[in-house]
Amino acid sequence: MKKNHANPHYIGLFFGGLAAFGKGVWSLLVLVGFAQPILDFLFWLAFMTNPITIQMFELTRAVMFVSFAFAFGYVVGYVGAYVWNMLHHNNK
Repeated sequence: MKKNHANPHYIGLFFGGLAAFGKGVWSLLVLVGFAQPILDFLFWLAFMTNPITIQMFELTRAVMFVSFAFAFGYVVGYVGAYVWNMLHHNNK
C-alpha cells in the first residue's frame, strides 16, 4: 500500500459514523426536550427570533434520520477517499 493511499471503505465508515453520531445526539436532545431551548439560545445569540418549532420525538423517524446520515456520510467519505487516491496515484 502506498504512503498516501486512503482506504475508501474505512474513510466512508469514519465519516458515516461521525455523521450518524451527530444526528444521534440531536435525536437524543429532541427526545429529552433540550433541542428547542438549544435552538432558541443559538438564535438569541445571533440576534434573531427562532422561527423553528421542534416536533415530538418519533423513534422511526429518528432511526431513519441517523441511517440516512450514516449513508450520506459513508458516500461522501468513500468518494472523497477515491478522489484522493486518483489525485495521488502517481506519487510514490
